[in-house]
Amino acid sequence: MTTSPAPDGGSPDRSPAPDGGSPDRRPAAEGPRREARERALSLLYESEIKHVPVSQVIEALSAPPDPFALALVDSVASGQDRIDKLVTEASVGWEIDRMPVLDRTVLRLGTAELVDFPQTPVAVVIDEAVELAKRFSTEQSGGFVNGVLATIAHEVRPA
Repeated sequence: MTTSPAPDGGSPDRSPAPDGGSPDRRPAAEGPRREARERALSLLYESEIKHVPVSQVIEALSAPPDPFALALVDSVASGQDRIDKLVTEASVGWEIDRMPVLDRTVLRLGTAELVDFPQTPVAVVIDEAVELAKRFSTEQSGGFVNGVLATIAHEVRPA
């Protein structure tokens, strides 16, 4: 699965400056990729909480999600068995079913991005997932997500 770079040829996590010049240096938290990851997280979380397929959650939307959010959701849904295996192996002492729902969902999302989006640097995937965990779960979740995804990254993207 591939995604294209930003229309301006720059990083897809940066927006062009209002004057059309070089990309501004806003934090990634304000960028379209961060927003797409948050949207993907919310769709996957809703699916998990309601115990319905994520496709059903998407069908109920009044407007389709961002293409990158949809690609992330599709990646998680289509590769969930492999993703869960990777997460389980990397999270020593934790059964995936016993993890907090948000932590598990962030880990699935980050693992899917590591596996299916090789053009996104490992550091970006991990940093984004850690920020999602800290923002929507707990401060301690950030460290847990960091450790698990770093372990998975060593396996799926060896240096």
